[in-house]
Amino acid sequence: MDIANKIDFEELAETLKVLGHPIRLKIVCGLLSENACVTDIYKCLSLPQATVSQHLSLLRNKNIVKSVRQGVKMRYKVVNEDIIKIVRALLEAK
Repeated sequence: MDIANKIDFEELAETLKVLGHPIRLKIVCGLLSENACVTDIYKCLSLPQATVSQHLSLLRNKNIVKSVRQGVKMRYKVVNEDIIKIVRALLEAK
């Protein structure tokens, strides 16, 4: 169990909590197939723009997604390879 002493389980649990919200999980799943701006995301999910922005902020703070400027818009993409693997495994399990 030496490996258990080297892993920050608190941090892992917090990351999984952020990913565990249905809206954030939908956002991440959508961003796996293509980068999108807030407008694309909130229209697709039929949610208020402010709600989507709050969820994206949490995902950014946990380094799950990153924003990239494209002209006047900010586009989001999933940058955490471990999260990509986890979400793909979840999708394959369904």
